[in-house]
This record gives sequence, C-alpha cells and structure tokens, in this order.
Amino acid sequence: MRIVVFSLFPDAITSYCATSILGRAQESGALDVQVHDLREGALDARRTVDDSPFGGGPGMVLMPEPVFRAVEAVEDGGLPRPMLLLAPGGRRFTQAVAAELAALPDGFSLLCGRYEGVDQRVSDHLVDGELSVGDFVLAGGELGALVVIETVARLLPEVLGNEDSALDESFSGGLIEYPQYTRPAEFRGWEVPAVLRSGDHAAVAAWRRTQSLLRTAARRPDLLEHLLLEGGLTDDDVRSLVAQGYDVPSGAEPV
Repeated sequence: MRIVVFSLFPDAITSYCATSILGRAQESGALDVQVHDLREGALDARRTVDDSPFGGGPGMVLMPEPVFRAVEAVEDGGLPRPMLLLAPGGRRFTQAVAAELAALPDGFSLLCGRYEGVDQRVSDHLVDGELSVGDFVLAGGELGALVVIETVARLLPEVLGNEDSALDESFSGGLIEYPQYTRPAEFRGWEVPAVLRSGDHAAVAAWRRTQSLLRTAARRPDLLEHLLLEGGLTDDDVRSLVAQGYDVPSGAEPV
C-alpha cells in the first residue's frame, strides 16, 4: 500500500509513521508512506505558500500555485489516486471508508490543509475529494492524515500480528468492541467474568457479542439504530437486546 502525503510539516508525518505498527509495516514492505513538503512548490526565496483571503477576513489561505506545483512535480513520476484533502467539510472518515481505501490496489494520496483553509481551486481542480476525521477543527490536516494512515494500515494484510484483530475491533461490524480483560483474574476485588475463564469458546463468543450490542446501545445508540433498521443484526442479536430491556424500533423485531 502506497500512501503519498503533502504537508507543510512533513516531519510530523514521517516521525510518527516510523514508530510502532506503522514503522514495522514500512520495514516489512507492507506499507510505503511518502511525504512531500508543500513549500517545494513555492516560487520565491521565502518559500511563501499562503496569502490573505479575497473579500477580507482573519487568517491566511494556502495559495493554489504552490500546492499545484508541489503535487504536479510528484505526479510526473506517478501519484496514486484518489487524492483526498483533509478538511472539516469533507466526507466523514469511518471504518467503512478506511476499508474502501485499504482495498485500493495502487494506494492513495492525502493533502493536508492548513491555516484558514485551501484555495477553493485546489478542491475543485486538483483533488478527487475531501475527508474529515470529525466534527471539530484542527490547526492543520496532519493529525487527520495520521488518523487515516493508521486506520487504513491496520486493515492491510500482514500489518497486525493477528489479522483477526482488525475484524474484532470497534466499528468493524458497526458495533463497539466488547470489554477486554487480561491477567490477573482478580485485581483489588474486581474479577474477570467467569465465562472468559471457562474455556468454552462458544460461550465466550456469545458473551462478547452480547457485550458489544449492549455497549453500542449505551454509548452509540445511533449506530445500533442504523444496524437495526438496515437489517445489520441477526434475530439472535435482537432477542439479546430485547432480553436486556432494549426498546427495539418498530419494524426491527425478530422473526
């Protein structure tokens, strides 16, 4: 998987991507993160990349020419598409979107916005779309890019030590992940649920599924309601919710 990133702060990307899972993934050849400095596209000695917005207002805006030049210099040697701009108004980045990106055969590219934003002509004529990692505003797109890179990388073959880990994690099936426990079995009077120590794999799986359902109902009812209405849960799932007192929406009752 090749991911190309354009940023005003390339070291912020490269340093993080050299650590932990991403670092090992790059060492193994499963992931290739290439980062380019947008200032390489600047025309003056001061490497200026921003200017005041037309129409007035606070802050500065990334100019189109340096951004186009930086991208096109790399594009001549082959640039993976789509190229996505990290911006507050973009498509919301979710686990499902991460799966879409992980399935791209040639990888993708990310453009990190900065300051008050990027000249609209970049959005209109250079990138293929926009991504937002949440309903909040950051100083720039670097943190958002790292969120995208790590989330996608975890879905790639041979990146995680156990490939089933990505299948069990929160949001992979639309639900929040079940509680996790490890040794010791008793800590300050708090015990690990007996079913997890029973050795009964079927019972453990059933317990985990129920816990995922209940956690999602309590913490992200919007996710659960979507699954119920779209038929994303089994009849057994719905019965488990009903047994725990969850009010199932009309039309989602088990057969």
